[in-house]
Amino acid sequence: MQAWRVHRNGEPSEVMRLEETDRPVPGDGQVLVEVLAAGINFPDALLCRGQYQVRPPLPFTPGVEVCGRTADGRRVLATPALPHGGLAQYVVTDEAALLPAPEALDDAEAAALHIGYQTGWFGLHRRARLQAGETLLVHAAAGGVGSAAVQLGKAAGATVIGVVGGAGKAKTAAALGCDLVIDRHTEDIVAAVKEFTAGRGADVVYDPVGGDAYAKSVKCIAFEGRIVVVGFASGTIPTPGLNHALVKNYSVLGLHWGLYNTKDPQAVRDCHRELTRLAAEGTVKPLISERVAMDEAAAAVQRVADGTSTGRIVVLPSGAAR
Repeated sequence: MQAWRVHRNGEPSEVMRLEETDRPVPGDGQVLVEVLAAGINFPDALLCRGQYQVRPPLPFTPGVEVCGRTADGRRVLATPALPHGGLAQYVVTDEAALLPAPEALDDAEAAALHIGYQTGWFGLHRRARLQAGETLLVHAAAGGVGSAAVQLGKAAGATVIGVVGGAGKAKTAAALGCDLVIDRHTEDIVAAVKEFTAGRGADVVYDPVGGDAYAKSVKCIAFEGRIVVVGFASGTIPTPGLNHALVKNYSVLGLHWGLYNTKDPQAVRDCHRELTRLAAEGTVKPLISERVAMDEAAAAVQRVADGTSTGRIVVLPSGAAR
């Protein structure tokens, strides 16, 4: 089969190679899945760079989420077992972790509904306890993770402020339903949030960026606000001043969605049922910016690494991009 493999760490476009290799062999409790669509996530770039919290042995195949088909014909969502990731024609995954692909979504959309939307749902509902009528601030609102949080925030009845970088991404965020879009390249985030909320600030901040985004967030967080730390796409991990959290009465909440697969897998299944319902209603629909063929995957991972993409890029290993 064909699979993208990484033999040394570095930038995705430099270290990913498309190779012919053997199909992975399922172990106990695992199943072989034919990949129909593989979503590209920022962790794929970090895996290539050797900077992710999980460091699979070299060589490995990136790709942390797929929509695929089992040998008995089930269309499923899966998180492949590294080092045999999803940028391949076949993957192995734990049978117990398979989720039914939503019928309302095509293969690419279904793949993109998985990690980003699960992360958004757990971050907003399980960790931050977002309530209808509250104000939600989403950083990188036009990206794969941020666009999911915007849609889920609107579905929860929140007023959503989206922060983006550039005019093109601002248009994307507005189309997603943001009530206010802030272009960090040309606008003052703190001033804009305070003006929009009449000085109150944001009740919940969803931050997959870290760095300066986090620094600006603590300056416009509301009384008893909650900042959900999802990742550090900026490359800079903040060092929070806990004295500041104390005097302003806000909370900093960490979210590593993958832990729920081992600590509370039933919660993952319950979340998937809710996401499937929202997709069937049309309340959420993954933003697929590109559907690329297998041989374009390395360049696509690099675009995600560079922060130039919007929404989710999906690789279609089984046929031409459409």
